[in-house]
Amino acid sequence: MIACTAPRVVGVGEFVVSTSDRERLVTYALGSCLGVAVHDPVAGVGGLLHLMLPDSTIDPVGVDQPGRYVDTGVPALFRECYRHGARKERMVVKVAGGAFSNRVFDHDAFQVGRRNLVALRRMFWKNGVLIHAEDVGGCLTVRTMSLFVGSGDVVLRVNGVDRPL
Repeated sequence: MIACTAPRVVGVGEFVVSTSDRERLVTYALGSCLGVAVHDPVAGVGGLLHLMLPDSTIDPVGVDQPGRYVDTGVPALFRECYRHGARKERMVVKVAGGAFSNRVFDHDAFQVGRRNLVALRRMFWKNGVLIHAEDVGGCLTVRTMSLFVGSGDVVLRVNGVDRPL
């Protein structure tokens, strides 16, 4: 495994695309939010997105931060990957988060996690994109997702334990 530089943090509602084989992208606190990691092994391009909500139409200023929403963040992530030479048919896509409830509340009255997952799956289905691996739903409080750009490996930290996705 290639030694990585200090991790580059992807904040809530943000995405980062990299071509550095020594870079690790990481996003924290995936509860009802979704983390979407994409990697094109031929182009050596990787990207990580931390989505909050399914639909940008609830926020007229949402275009200023497209990474907040499934309907604007996913296309922006893919466009940026394409700009660096990635191709859709080679992209490996991994998804984490979308918890249906958490340990603080017994339920999620707004169903944000479920709505995020439905919106993401619908978008991928309409555009012929396959999800290669996922760790979604459930009642986990937080997941941390890391993408190692050089290898395309994705590691999840759940309840303090790292495991590959």
